[in-house]
Amino acid sequence: MSQPENHEIVGRLRDAGCVYAEDEAKLLVDEAESADELEAMVARRVGGEPLEYVLGWVEFANLRIIVEPGVFVPRRRTEVLVNEAGRLARPGAIVVDLCCGAGAIGAALLDTCEGIELHAADIDPAAVACARLNLEPDGHVHEGDLFSALPAELKGRVDIVVVNAPYVPTDAIELMPPEARLYESTVALDGGADGVDLHRRIAAEVGEWLVPDGYVLIETSQEQGPLTITALVNAGFSAWMERDEEVDGTAVIGTRPV
Repeated sequence: MSQPENHEIVGRLRDAGCVYAEDEAKLLVDEAESADELEAMVARRVGGEPLEYVLGWVEFANLRIIVEPGVFVPRRRTEVLVNEAGRLARPGAIVVDLCCGAGAIGAALLDTCEGIELHAADIDPAAVACARLNLEPDGHVHEGDLFSALPAELKGRVDIVVVNAPYVPTDAIELMPPEARLYESTVALDGGADGVDLHRRIAAEVGEWLVPDGYVLIETSQEQGPLTITALVNAGFSAWMERDEEVDGTAVIGTRPV
């Protein structure tokens, strides 16, 4: 594509409020296979659609994760879960990616952890379909509400449960950037009144799925971290918070005292 046309795309993106217009223009140009396709992609982006939906993928943990319209877009901060779980996983470990969305965490763990058995689950059919594109045949993807989605034979056998459940307080959704609140599924954002409703449900149920020395890792925020810790402590876990400043990510890790 010629440089003047590229400048024209950058200008259109900048006028539409895209902060990283030059970078986005390059990605769109590189991805498009024809002038018509490029024009359609630019029009979608200028219209406000998230760049990741327009491209059809997002970079996460050095992987390209397929992401389709309506499915929660993996954020870099979630790499904190990959890094922490990767330190805990051993060959042969059974790992569950709960509230998996597009399956980004599971894909990254399959890529970095040797010999794990991965199961992923989500309640949203669109997310499940997307996760299957990213995880199968190496991982197993299930549809349903939290642990009810998993095969019963996994009870008491799971080594690590990794969770990126919704944790945006209901009233705060309207304050999110338009790309999130207008395009991503509400079920992937809404964490209830204080944002940790699902964390409490998970804390109450996860014990029967874990091996005695298993771990649960839950993405949260610095502000909500104490609430997430309390949920796990109330369920009989020892719990602590880990913070990764590089990716601006926060996780609470829980394990049962031996």
